[in-house]
Amino acid sequence: MSPPPSALRNLGPAADKAFARAGIRTAEDLIALGADEAYARVLAATGSRPHFAFFWAIAFAIQDRPWTSLGPEEKATMRVRFDAVRARAARPEHPEPDARARLEAALDRLGVGQPTISRPEKK
Repeated sequence: MSPPPSALRNLGPAADKAFARAGIRTAEDLIALGADEAYARVLAATGSRPHFAFFWAIAFAIQDRPWTSLGPEEKATMRVRFDAVRARAARPEHPEPDARARLEAALDRLGVGQPTISRPEKK
């Protein structure tokens, strides 16, 4: 039997319960869906209020990174993704992720997050 999602870093028994309600029973299922789609399914299945920390914990679990390693630039990028998933969840008549969300999910599965670009601060 395949391990549950909580076999991944950052996730525990409460996450397993939420994922199970969304039909996501294994770590492989979660990885295959990607963070955006998995989180959208959890929102739809549980009716829970969107929570950014859980979204980024899922994304980092898929990348096998500690959830505490989120830097400010990556946090801003991830917040845009979270807002898009949350907006889509509020409009259930449009359940399919857009092309960018599918790309993000594929990058998560590969362990390649959004590139962080350092720009010098303007004075």
